Amino acid sequence: MSAKPFDPSRISPFCCDLHSKKAVFLARPPRDEGELLDASRHCWCGETMQALGPDGDVVDPEDCRAGRACFKPYGGPDPRRSVQRGPNARNPREGLGPR
Repeated sequence: MSAKPFDPSRISPFCCDLHSKKAVFLARPPRDEGELLDASRHCWCGETMQALGPDGDVVDPEDCRAGRACFKPYGGPDPRRSVQRGPNARNPREGLGPR
């Protein structure tokens, strides 16, 4: 029996950098717009921390999906990085004290 290839769209169709107030309370990745947007419909990019993504376009659940240049899937490697973080890389939280 052969293993099926990993399909990140089965976890969530949205970019993992798409954030909203409503999504903060989810215990898993969002699966539809209703799980992301509240009445304000405000969302932001976790990379830029603004309503514009790194490509300069507006952050929105309709647009922050596979096919956008800055899209990063849930549960998969970042396709924009050619070198993944190695085991000897410095931990960015190192020296910040207890959580």
